[in-house]
Amino acid sequence: MKIKPGDIPTAKLHALLLGSVAPRPIAFASTIDREGRPNLSPFSFFNCFGSKPPILVFSPARRVRNNTLKHTLENIYQNWEVVINVVSYEMVQQMNLASVEFPQGVDEFVKSGFGKAPADTVRPFRVKESPVQFECRVRQVLETGSEGGAANLIMCEVLTMHLDDRLLNEQGFIDPNRIDLVARMGNDYYARASGDAVFEVPKPNLKPALGYDAIPEAVRSSEVLSGNDLGMLGNVEHWPAPEEIALIRQKDWWLELQHRYGEDRHALTYHLHSRAKELLKNQQVEEAWKILLSL
Repeated sequence: MKIKPGDIPTAKLHALLLGSVAPRPIAFASTIDREGRPNLSPFSFFNCFGSKPPILVFSPARRVRNNTLKHTLENIYQNWEVVINVVSYEMVQQMNLASVEFPQGVDEFVKSGFGKAPADTVRPFRVKESPVQFECRVRQVLETGSEGGAANLIMCEVLTMHLDDRLLNEQGFIDPNRIDLVARMGNDYYARASGDAVFEVPKPNLKPALGYDAIPEAVRSSEVLSGNDLGMLGNVEHWPAPEEIALIRQKDWWLELQHRYGEDRHALTYHLHSRAKELLKNQQVEEAWKILLSL
């Protein structure tokens, strides 16, 4: 399928975009109007874009169905302040209730049952139940269009960050299972970013790597190894030493495979690659390489 944005209805394109660009973190935005009346609403067009200064950006897009502005954006234009609260799994149903389009001036804190916590540096309230809250000054609003579905990028500078100490591990970093965040998918779907959904991919940073193109063709064309497996194999600094590979060939299991499949190179390759794949599942990349190079 090939889609050009102008060829389908905006509502259909909107749904396809949200289903494709996912999961998206949720900015639970607290604002006030010029009369000081609170407003609370979630937005999944949201992310962090810098740390010096710390910049968060979220977008209350113009409503697709009737091209109206959301109360959050109207309040931003009146006060240029916002508290962005993150959303944990324990909050998701109440957060969803706050997304109801109540009339202007109705307090979504009351409607959704969230507690108000005073902010230190801005006027909008913090959501008491949120594990992390960012008090922000709005630096800029970038309007990308005037039709329904157009984004309004609200660029926020974090003035104060409130963090529940219980989220931190022994190293002082946020434990994903303790913060238990949720993210927005397409349609009515959400994702829970904890438990089996969380996995680690070590970042290369400045460490050199051999690269995918350095992987021998016999390994690259494996019927067992996936693209993820090959990505791990290419992200090593150097090959195992020849003597380390030679030790693998002396292992009982290797000699057994050689005895059983020595006359069938395809079968021997399949079983060695399968064993290497199991090692890669446990992040034992160097050991996997020794096996792959032992043939």
